[in-house]
Amino acid sequence: MTTLTNYARRAVRERMSSALLAPLPTEIDRRLLDQVRHASGTPLAAPPPGSGLLPVLGDQGLPGLGRTLEYIRFGSEFTRARFERYGPVSWTGFLGERVVQVAGPEATHAVLTNADKAFSQAGWRFLIDNFFHRGLMLLDFDEHRFHRRVMQEAFTAERLRGYTDETVACVRETVPTWRQDAPIRLYPALKSLTLDVATRVFMNERPGPEAEEVNKAFVDCVRAASSIVKWDLPGTRWHAGLRGRRVLERYFQANIAAKRASNGADLFSALCQARTPDGETFSDDDVINHMIFLMMAAHDTSTITSSAAAYLLGANPEWQEQARAESIALGDAPPDRAALESLDTLNRVIKESLRLIAPVPVVMRRTVADTAVCGHHIPAGQLIMVAGAVNHFDPSCWSEPDTFDPDRFAEPRREDKNHRDAWIPFGGGVHKCIGMLFGSLEVTAIMHEMLRAHRWSVDPAYRPRWDNTSLPVPADGLLMHLRPLH
Repeated sequence: MTTLTNYARRAVRERMSSALLAPLPTEIDRRLLDQVRHASGTPLAAPPPGSGLLPVLGDQGLPGLGRTLEYIRFGSEFTRARFERYGPVSWTGFLGERVVQVAGPEATHAVLTNADKAFSQAGWRFLIDNFFHRGLMLLDFDEHRFHRRVMQEAFTAERLRGYTDETVACVRETVPTWRQDAPIRLYPALKSLTLDVATRVFMNERPGPEAEEVNKAFVDCVRAASSIVKWDLPGTRWHAGLRGRRVLERYFQANIAAKRASNGADLFSALCQARTPDGETFSDDDVINHMIFLMMAAHDTSTITSSAAAYLLGANPEWQEQARAESIALGDAPPDRAALESLDTLNRVIKESLRLIAPVPVVMRRTVADTAVCGHHIPAGQLIMVAGAVNHFDPSCWSEPDTFDPDRFAEPRREDKNHRDAWIPFGGGVHKCIGMLFGSLEVTAIMHEMLRAHRWSVDPAYRPRWDNTSLPVPADGLLMHLRPLH
């Protein structure tokens, strides 16, 4: 009975869609976004007298919820619509607070470089601290610099070589086994794979009951971070996430002594053993907090990027065949880092996928002092949402930005070089993703093996709807039919 109950709860939590994402006629969606584009703006706060600064204009949306529901439904289309209406700096209601949206290359650059130290990571803590407490992304200033310096020892070239070899082995065991006799939901298959990669590469665990419990705990923590109901009530995402956090803490605490004593090649061991030339190391609590955060960051973003690339290759078969030719030409030997990086077409496809469907479309900050962005006054204590995915569609940087065109990343075009913050799927400034190189190699390994094992296509009229409750996830699971190459 317990197993059946757990299965039912999991089925509810892992639903493929919701009322907020139910398909509507295109005209209705257009009108909903037009309401955003034509909202009446009011000032967030009066600028200091004589400052010459402008107020931030915006609108509340619904009482309490603000524009949360529109963001869940439309994601980057919503943030783009606000950018069109208000420009690079605006405000709206979001999850019970007023949040300032910052978008566009210049405004984004001002916040992410943080020259006046006015922007803290407390914006992330507002959303996810209960589940990813003291992860690297949640730390500030000198403390962040210290933790990043130690963590860098776990991402050396030698460590990355070992992580990549393990990833390729795991991918090769799994991807060819995906069924070709009937359609599959590709997103859950990819999520299962990236969780297996994470437990294998990061913890040196293999499939089994304990690994399954750990994987479920990670999923529950990720889903809980976007809860609208933020109370510890049975049956809610928040309750499941708090339980998941306790499971993860117990697991890592129980294994940390053995990892410190080992000479393992997995990330868990690497963090336990990390020591800078100055002798700086992590405490047990540091290791536990970083492992919980890194496991979440690694598997979720890789799943989304792989899903986006698979969809776009299915919708653009000429690019799929071009990428496949390069993958087949690479031969049957397991690819190392250099081989994966040599797949020019595939790497451009992945970059374009990251542009069109950014796995982390916004990053959060909170001001610790009065500041200004692009001439607009922002008061201290203000929640900030940096909508970097908006930059990926800026026509001043990108030609025909809504069009799938991997050649925009090829020489001599290199449209991503038109502004240093035109393309920022991994964030920017001192908080740029520390694992972005490994993540890129993991996605390349997955797509390379898919190209070698399967051929796939999607209906020309099919457009996946992305659920933006947390990170963008295809609401229908990304239904695809994989077929043999010959």
